[in-house]
Amino acid sequence: MAKQISVFLENKAGRLAHVTRVLGDAQVNIRALSIADTSDFGILRLIVNDPDKAYRILKEQGFTVSQTEVIAVLLPDRPGSLASVLERMAEENINIEYLYAFLGTKDGDALIIFKVEDMERAKEAFDKQGIRFIDEKSLYEL
Repeated sequence: MAKQISVFLENKAGRLAHVTRVLGDAQVNIRALSIADTSDFGILRLIVNDPDKAYRILKEQGFTVSQTEVIAVLLPDRPGSLASVLERMAEENINIEYLYAFLGTKDGDALIIFKVEDMERAKEAFDKQGIRFIDEKSLYEL
């Protein structure tokens, strides 16, 4: 499992730029991100190289921020890989709250970040499928 930083942002010009500048100035490197928004606010989800530092710095700057545990897995970057994993999770009745992905790991795999209701059951389902987890240290150093 890995730590994800979530930042609640007012949906107005410059807020995202401000978060990224604060992190950049603190030498925190963003490894992956996702933004979900409504008309009034957004939730910025980040995987960074130093989540504890990011959390502390953002709090100090007055942002509403939280840390969440997520599961990071590597899948072959080929058609149907994600579908197979998601079908298995559906068979196991594991609810996915959200996920996001990025491609281009040095081994050519896709990295998928999962937030699920039951982390242990999800890990068991991934294990049964032979899905490779990526440990926190490796994830933060990508």
